[in-house]
Amino acid sequence: MRIAVIGGRYKNEGQLSRIARAAGYELEFEEGHMRGTGMDGIRAAIARSELVVIVTDVNSHGAVHLAKRVARSLARPTLIIQNFGAARLCRLLEALERRRHVGDEQPLLASGIAR
Repeated sequence: MRIAVIGGRYKNEGQLSRIARAAGYELEFEEGHMRGTGMDGIRAAIARSELVVIVTDVNSHGAVHLAKRVARSLARPTLIIQNFGAARLCRLLEALERRRHVGDEQPLLASGIAR
């Protein structure tokens, strides 16, 4: 499963990608810029993903709004969070695995992932 992370540039992208890959997931990072081709990048990342994580701490209101709108139009589940790091990623992946083992094909979580 590919997870799009919209917002910010992370010094630990390599670490986050390795954590996800070890659990059988792939992360795609999109900085969330609205200028130039930034909006196209947000749209493309969401279109390629099965789950969208929108980080509000490092995103503009416009980028958050665009990501939410695009995810909704493409019926992608979203998780809107203030910040994103290794601990948060591990909790997300654990929750996704629990859902997978329960047999629920929709990765919907009480922690904020919604259709």
